[in-house]
Amino acid sequence: MRRPWPEQSVNLNAMNADLSPGPQHLAATPWIESEHPAVRAFARAHTRGNTPREQAVALYRAVRDRMRYDPYRIDLSDAGMSASTVLQQGYGWCVPKAVLLAAVCRAQGIPARLGFADVRNHLSTERLRNTMKTDVFAWHGYTSLWIDGAWRKATPAFNIELCDKFGLLPLEFDGESDSLYHPFDREGRQHMEYVNERGAFDDLPLAQMRAAFREIYPDMPTAAGAVEGDFAADAARETGRA
Repeated sequence: MRRPWPEQSVNLNAMNADLSPGPQHLAATPWIESEHPAVRAFARAHTRGNTPREQAVALYRAVRDRMRYDPYRIDLSDAGMSASTVLQQGYGWCVPKAVLLAAVCRAQGIPARLGFADVRNHLSTERLRNTMKTDVFAWHGYTSLWIDGAWRKATPAFNIELCDKFGLLPLEFDGESDSLYHPFDREGRQHMEYVNERGAFDDLPLAQMRAAFREIYPDMPTAAGAVEGDFAADAARETGRA
């Protein structure tokens, strides 16, 4: 099978585009539903601070910790990838959680866009590895937020409870530097390696993602299906951190 990613690692810290935001970075879309009542209510409830930086940090933490990370339930349907669906379900994997963060930030008047990269995940669960047949997670999603004159990367995927089960350092975001996955966990084991940067997008490139997933993960359910099991419970059992 052709590899859809290169062999070398990439440095995302050096890849912040200096393109200034435009009206599209505040606009609602079918997925980044910044005008949806539930999205706007979530933004109002969890916004803290008086500056865009303080507000972005508060919204990042709310999405990171209040929406449970669950890669067992990947739904690539239009509805399944929308911000309002994440709120309704209370969980999502990295891409819909990034979509939600973009939506609540746009609702608060903070320009936002989506970023994607392929990452080699050294810490997963046996069930997920058997389904994916690879340790590379293609189209890993994060959010880029325009704060104080620059785009800042924010990765709201792993909630605090899941980090504890995996022995990971929680990803913090201060609105001044990029929030990217740690290369090592608390015990010095390899955690995440960025192997391919796919770039920044004003809206969700769902057609590209669907095509890539069909090619790379032919055995993974991606249309309202699910990998049977509980991701957090599997993580706790395999790491001994129940």
